[in-house]
Amino acid sequence: MFAAGDLVVYGGEGVCRVESIGPSGMDYDRSGRLYYHLAPLYRSGTVLTPVDTAVLMRPVMSREAALALIGELPGLPPCKPEMPGLRAAKEHYHQLVQRCECRELAAMVHTICRRRAWAVRHGKKVSQMDERYLKRAEEQLYGEMAAALGIARDAVVSFIRETWPQWPEKLPETEI
Repeated sequence: MFAAGDLVVYGGEGVCRVESIGPSGMDYDRSGRLYYHLAPLYRSGTVLTPVDTAVLMRPVMSREAALALIGELPGLPPCKPEMPGLRAAKEHYHQLVQRCECRELAAMVHTICRRRAWAVRHGKKVSQMDERYLKRAEEQLYGEMAAALGIARDAVVSFIRETWPQWPEKLPETEI
């Protein structure tokens, strides 16, 4: 069970701070269940979820884990679906975003950035699906890394580039 003040990753919402734990406060809720009252870090509002929720909810990675992940970036394997085709790619990306696993999201961001750079260099169109899932993966990954590193979300890419200057400029000439 999390405590008030903890930073957690909650489903597709991203990083949230546990504000309190208690009844929902809704007039119609007489169940006596306990709820987490969550405050998303990167948008306004409140999220109310049962303490025993089935939705993914885990602690934010540690600073050490974030720094270790940055060190692993050059060696992350490409993020590819097992089967070819748009439907398989969409399902693969969707599953990765749902799992909120930072290593997988980092591999996905790196792979899509490489694909985008290849497409631009060769006068090809960039897939709208790739762009949509890239944005979702970046929001989740950079949000969690920012919370772990104690920096602003928009400073994460600069922080990574300072740590690993090749990211994502040095790209191979072949399509990923």
